[in-house]
Amino acid sequence: MLFLSGEDIVRTVSEKELLDRVEETLRSYETRAFVMPLRASLEYGPNTLLLMPCFTESCFGTKLVSLVPGNPEKGLPMINSLMMVNNTETGEPLAVMNGSVLTALRTGAVGGVGVRHLSPPEPHGLGIIGAGVQGFQQARFAAAEGKIDRITVFSRRQDNLSDFVQRLSKALPDLAIEPTDRIEKLLEESQTVIAATTSNDPVLPDDPSQLEGKHFVGIGSYKPTMREFPRALFKLVDRVFVDTEHALEESGDLVTPLKEGWIVRDQVQTLGSLLESGERLDPMQRKTTLFKSVGMALLDVRVGALVIERAKERGIGKHLEL
Repeated sequence: MLFLSGEDIVRTVSEKELLDRVEETLRSYETRAFVMPLRASLEYGPNTLLLMPCFTESCFGTKLVSLVPGNPEKGLPMINSLMMVNNTETGEPLAVMNGSVLTALRTGAVGGVGVRHLSPPEPHGLGIIGAGVQGFQQARFAAAEGKIDRITVFSRRQDNLSDFVQRLSKALPDLAIEPTDRIEKLLEESQTVIAATTSNDPVLPDDPSQLEGKHFVGIGSYKPTMREFPRALFKLVDRVFVDTEHALEESGDLVTPLKEGWIVRDQVQTLGSLLESGERLDPMQRKTTLFKSVGMALLDVRVGALVIERAKERGIGKHLEL
């Protein structure tokens, strides 16, 4: 069995490989050639434990995730995770890996695929809301598509914003990266806006004039009680794109708008079905668009399989005996 640390995972795959694998996975979601239940969730106070299994034809995987919102105040990561991948035919464990890094990279790539297909094709400004791990990865993968020429970052926690901008500037030295304490400033500077927070309340103003004509990506809302987007946004979009239909039950950014009648079920469509349909995307890139991701175990298994494949090719990781 192969053991892969977070550093090992980063060394095995490029951003483009991850973007392409995630897009392939979103497309393959439409075939339903897998078995993936709604992830099991157990809450203990503010903390959450998630169990995410999935079977595919070649391998199956199980990810165990803990989310502790109070950890950043202690200088600890909010998310800790472990991923195991097994051979489907024999059940043999193929690898155990750092699930937190796997999650960070595949989620960043999910947002990047949304930017690839739904945001304006010409160079433009990117707004990142949230200065955590996922805000960092969303910026990296969005920029990898070559559409971004500057980045504005907003965080309600101003104490870590300067450090975040410094790290992001080091990772993306060719881009101008500016912090702001005004969400209105971020919206003025950005045509693509990615929200990566754990907020229970909308992080954007409920003002359609500030939201119209932009591409929004929602990453942070993973519970029915969490919302990042205001009512005004849902009145501007023709459709809401999701990575998985599980989002309809898991995210407050869909649960609340559907319950309140801001959108109807027929307006919600998987991004994979859009990509498989052959529909021209250029008219849509000029509209207000919204892509909401909650993540899914199928992404973890297929990205995990790619990591294992590349790690074996490059002799990365440690072999363990159970």
